[in-house]
Amino acid sequence: MRKQQEALRIHRVTLFGKQYESAQVRAAVVLLVPTMIAIILLFIIPVIQVVSYSFTNYNIATGIKKYNGIANYKHLFTDDRFFKAIRNTFTFAAFKLLIDTTLALSIALMLDARIPLKKYLRSVYFAPVVVPVVASSLIWIWFFDPGIGPFNQVLSALGLPTSQWLYHEKSALGSILMFSIWKGLGYNIVLFLAGLQNIPPSYIEAAQVDGAKGYQILFRIRLPLLRPIISFVLMIGIINTFKVFAEVNVMTPKGGPLYSTALMVNYIYDTAFTSGKMGRACSASIILFIIIFILTLIQTRLDTSKSITME
Repeated sequence: MRKQQEALRIHRVTLFGKQYESAQVRAAVVLLVPTMIAIILLFIIPVIQVVSYSFTNYNIATGIKKYNGIANYKHLFTDDRFFKAIRNTFTFAAFKLLIDTTLALSIALMLDARIPLKKYLRSVYFAPVVVPVVASSLIWIWFFDPGIGPFNQVLSALGLPTSQWLYHEKSALGSILMFSIWKGLGYNIVLFLAGLQNIPPSYIEAAQVDGAKGYQILFRIRLPLLRPIISFVLMIGIINTFKVFAEVNVMTPKGGPLYSTALMVNYIYDTAFTSGKMGRACSASIILFIIIFILTLIQTRLDTSKSITME
């Protein structure tokens, strides 16, 4: 009886149409408040500041900050350097996503098979991911050196024409693309390999009993079951390729020869901290956010429509 009476005395609070015990509400508040404070300080307030600064002529060198409407956006859409950075970014992202995803999936399929030294190869492919970007970029600068770099030495030994790599506008962006693919390939391999190993063996065995060949099992069973992993890899790839900064800034400072390697993040950084035009850089940041948001939304919608069609 006492327990029943104590249960009836428990104070309850109604939130969003549901009743909770007051003790539960207090515990939730204690746990959520620190997180909410961190979100407000580290995300919401900075976002509001970026949006507000984008409508000003804020200059961090002079401290001047006056409202100028959409003047920053008008300037960006007439700035050749900004459009070149956008073109470089889309070119870089398209080739990296295509090559990186294809290579990672192919290598994951190989590592999922019965091959010698499989555990060793997994470690080798993932090793570049844990190496700091700046350190590996400095090493690759030596690789790309036209005079003493190993790449040109190998090409010369094979009787092939050498390249200027990072020091020519036609090959600089491609050189950084090579490095970026090498740097991030192992992460996607691990994701694909995890997805392949989670496919129930009974599916493969049933297909083999029915007489399905290797390529039929790949395209009719493995790849359809890997669709969530492929979707995740593409979504993360879109976001990461549009955020590339460190390797470009280290290997080709100031945008490389004829601004051929400058990506949008490099343009934003140079505008904000080299030129001091923080307001204009904030405007470019918002445009970059809108581009990433639209591309991610399109990719998500396409993946959803494919899933509905498959069902």
